[in-house]
Amino acid sequence: MTPNGYLNKKILLVDDDESIIALIETVLNKEGYTRIFKAGSGKEAIVKVNENEPDLVVLDVMLPDFDGYEICKQIRDKSMVPIIFLSAKSDESDKLISYAMGGDEYITKPFSPKELLAKITAMLKRQSYYDDKSANDNRYVFGSFALDFEKKLLFKDGEEVFLTAKEYSLLEFLIINRNITLSKDKLLSSVWNMDYQGYDNTVMVHIHNLREKIEEDPSDPKFIRTVKGRGYMFVG
Repeated sequence: MTPNGYLNKKILLVDDDESIIALIETVLNKEGYTRIFKAGSGKEAIVKVNENEPDLVVLDVMLPDFDGYEICKQIRDKSMVPIIFLSAKSDESDKLISYAMGGDEYITKPFSPKELLAKITAMLKRQSYYDDKSANDNRYVFGSFALDFEKKLLFKDGEEVFLTAKEYSLLEFLIINRNITLSKDKLLSSVWNMDYQGYDNTVMVHIHNLREKIEEDPSDPKFIRTVKGRGYMFVG
């Protein structure tokens, strides 16, 4: 990874409270982040996302026009950019909703600016690492396996592992978005191009089949983890 390359990542701050925006921006500037964009409403946030393609979004749940969940949903329709929710609500149900909608972190107001900075930096460092790795390598290696993105094949110890077209597409999508929780809804819309309702079993069956092929113990998976109440995550 390029030293401090993560500091060049673009961050979008979305909150209708200008004092909170100013506080976060100040903390980020002191750390060395300079590519910061701001929005005070949901409508403005979508415009900024489309114009600037941020690498991370800090998103307030309560906005004057749309709530943050709706903004998150619109972003997720086109991007897996990390999203950190900010909210005055601390109930577990609110946190679960944010994860189900595609959020990656949930921080309750009032919050510690240092905690938010730490989470932002950790996410962007990880993102920079994977960006550099993908740019220099058409294969992703995990355990004794290697996924060849160019040939669209999976190998184990140099021998091809048979995958159906959908199994390959699902595994590739999980790996590209590794270490990010992906809902069944997101997997269906991205891999199968269909809505979630009525197709819950489709994802589970394919996840089961992949685990049978890549996990040493499919009942205790190392790579494709179930995130209870939220979906699945490829850990690598």
